[in-house]
Amino acid sequence: MAGESETTIRRLSQGDPATISAAFAAIGWNKPRSQYEAYLLEQQQGAREILVASVRGDFAGYVTVNWHPTYLPFAGAGVPEVQDFNVLPRYRRRGIGSLLMDRAEQLVAERSAIVGIGVGMYADYGNAQRLYVKRGYIPDGRGLTYKGRVLEPLEQAVNDDDLVLFFTKHLR
Repeated sequence: MAGESETTIRRLSQGDPATISAAFAAIGWNKPRSQYEAYLLEQQQGAREILVASVRGDFAGYVTVNWHPTYLPFAGAGVPEVQDFNVLPRYRRRGIGSLLMDRAEQLVAERSAIVGIGVGMYADYGNAQRLYVKRGYIPDGRGLTYKGRVLEPLEQAVNDDDLVLFFTKHLR
């Protein structure tokens, strides 16, 4: 089990996009290098913070904090959003995700009393759904969204990555 002493959490750096993309490609996930290059630029511009976890020097996962989310209820209230939280399967259930979330919440707490997060609705998101509830996140009360828009009663949507329930947590 990876302990805190074996795990490092740091900001995304110049050499990371290729490493991260390759790590996900090795498990069949399409996460192109350009995504992380864009994140690096957003970090340099102060729009997003990206935290990278390594275990004994090997990439294990990452999480981002978007200071200017597009989800209108968060944007309108100035609520930063934790986004794109991923831990490689071989590093899950070792506390790495919790360390990443702890650091992300610490960053947000420096600027905001509330943090937001969205989670997908199909089974692949089950671990994340449980983790967020255990960490004290509660639904924001607006119901399901699809492609960033709150669904109306009886409206249908596809259960894909764009079907999301948003949560918030009070940090202080």
